[in-house]
Amino acid sequence: MTTLADPRYAGALRLDGKRALITGATKGIGADIARAFASAGARLVLSGRDAGELNAARSGLADEFGAEVRTEVIDLAHADGPLELAGRAADAFGGLDVLVNNAGISHPQPVIDTDPALFDATIAVNLRAPALLASAVGAAMVAAGTRGSIITVASAAALAPLPDHYAYCASKAGLVMATKVLARELGPHGIRANSVCPTVVLTEMGQRVWGDEAKSAPMIARIPLGRFAVPHEVSDAVVWLASDAASMVNGVDIPIDGGYTMG
Repeated sequence: MTTLADPRYAGALRLDGKRALITGATKGIGADIARAFASAGARLVLSGRDAGELNAARSGLADEFGAEVRTEVIDLAHADGPLELAGRAADAFGGLDVLVNNAGISHPQPVIDTDPALFDATIAVNLRAPALLASAVGAAMVAAGTRGSIITVASAAALAPLPDHYAYCASKAGLVMATKVLARELGPHGIRANSVCPTVVLTEMGQRVWGDEAKSAPMIARIPLGRFAVPHEVSDAVVWLASDAASMVNGVDIPIDGGYTMG
């Protein structure tokens, strides 16, 4: 007996024609998300602070996937950076369908040694910038009548405390709640907003920071699956949230942590 494919699953995870802005797109998780989106057929605006790295990313994605890629060099820590990027990115393809707020920084230090300047820098990049960028992109989507998706790359540190990450945990927890407010207010316009909250991800930086078994063993011991994440496990979730397959998913924070945050 011949079984016909269910048309719902024909390209359900494709992003063909969707216009997406990805911040922090040249390294680690952001670079893997950009590659996943290019593979899925999205048109991309990639932002970062290094023009050379952005040009290399654009060339690589165009060569491998034939992707349409624009790049924007910008420092989101600057006061006007988020609003400036929102305008430039919308102009690149005449609007945006997806925002992936990925850019972030971390300056680990114990609470009692908190450096106010580093605390402020972490809040500026990890909370202020993505919140204002999402606000501006969301406003543009509403004005254009775009049924869009805003995806926050937060952290398991937003859901469970992590020693020596006072500012980082505060910034990511704030960003998760800001994303829920986006979901509440923009949902009636057909705009979804969700967060992904990964544990340690074995990017190049993750390998450097957590490659020491003595340091990583206690953390891994708290993860029921017994390992850290790899980049594509985050990217796959982000592609799903951006796609029409997640059309009824709004206002959630998805742990990608092997069970770490379930207690």
